[in-house]
Amino acid sequence: MVPPNGAAVRGSASRESASAMNPTGMNSTATSETDTPSGAGAIGPAPTPAMRGRLGQVSGVRIAGTGSFVPDNVVTNDDLAALGCDSDWIVRRTGILQRRHAAADQATSDLCYEAAVRCLQDAAVAIDQVDLILVATITPDHPTPSTACHLQRRLGAVAPAMDIGAACAGFMYALTTGANFIAAGNARCVLIVGADLMSRTINPEDKKTYPLFGDAAGAALLTVATDGATRGQDPRETKEIPKDAAGILAYQLGSEGCGGEMLCIPAGGTRLPHSPATHAEGQQYLQMDGRNVFKWAVRVFEESARDVMKAAGVSPAQLDLVVMHQANQRIIDSAVSDLDVSREKVFVNLDRYGNTSGASIPLALDEAVRAGKLRRGDLVLLCGFGAGLAWGTALLRW
Repeated sequence: MVPPNGAAVRGSASRESASAMNPTGMNSTATSETDTPSGAGAIGPAPTPAMRGRLGQVSGVRIAGTGSFVPDNVVTNDDLAALGCDSDWIVRRTGILQRRHAAADQATSDLCYEAAVRCLQDAAVAIDQVDLILVATITPDHPTPSTACHLQRRLGAVAPAMDIGAACAGFMYALTTGANFIAAGNARCVLIVGADLMSRTINPEDKKTYPLFGDAAGAALLTVATDGATRGQDPRETKEIPKDAAGILAYQLGSEGCGGEMLCIPAGGTRLPHSPATHAEGQQYLQMDGRNVFKWAVRVFEESARDVMKAAGVSPAQLDLVVMHQANQRIIDSAVSDLDVSREKVFVNLDRYGNTSGASIPLALDEAVRAGKLRRGDLVLLCGFGAGLAWGTALLRW
């Protein structure tokens, strides 16, 4: 059960037992640096009660291109007023002015495809150069096959493909997974897509939750960092730059399953299959404890961001851009204030799209790039947090 005050309970594993785990959480007997791929590894000591999770780093990788796609259907707060939603309350409590809803004949893979095509075009990379496809989503086209496999088929890729289900933190889990594939030498070019059709998961009669969410997809192409590679040049045939010149300087992934009930779709899985009874009770829709999720999100952003920046030796003043999960303007304002980051460095598009779950960060990142907010060499802090409860925070050298 969730504690009454919504506080997350940290794990009680000892420092000794935690130190026997490697950054991926697998049992490890590594005793020297040669046991870990040169581009990836743990930073510093094992987690302590003052830290939310183990830290890692992946050098020598970079985001070579971005892309995004949102449905044409714009749903304003005035549109929702017809359903009984309070437009003024929505703006005052969330900062959201409008969101996008997919058409009835659009599925998650359709949005993924459009975002992926734009991403590949931006990077000037052909689909036959992609070695791995990762899709972060909790709204798949079907329980099986995976949405990633649908995307692989439509793109005509010859590459393994898999979904990652970590809700609003999903893109961060996919990004670090793809980076570690590259660091291990098992991929040179990874297509990462975050996409969700959240409008399909919210009860229209839930006047406090329905206005918060929208539909979108965002993509990023992760490659080996190269020395002077021209656009369109196969990243698998280019020279690597020094490993400290680009990459994920530090990252932290974490989960606090004790808070899982704070953001949950009760029905539809093997614990509680769909039935007339569950539908009558609305258990096929997302249930959210907004107050406690708010408190947790503000806390986890600040603490994980400080852990990551400390590990990388970077201060808040040195950040060039902050792109965090676009959940609620009040969460963003509170978290940024606690971290003491200039608001001009925080990218926000929540007002136009609402909470798009797994698409939130890559959609914002793509818009930030196109708005000229990011240049090569900049330091960008990314943070996703949500259902699970789960989070992922990373500091990148762009």
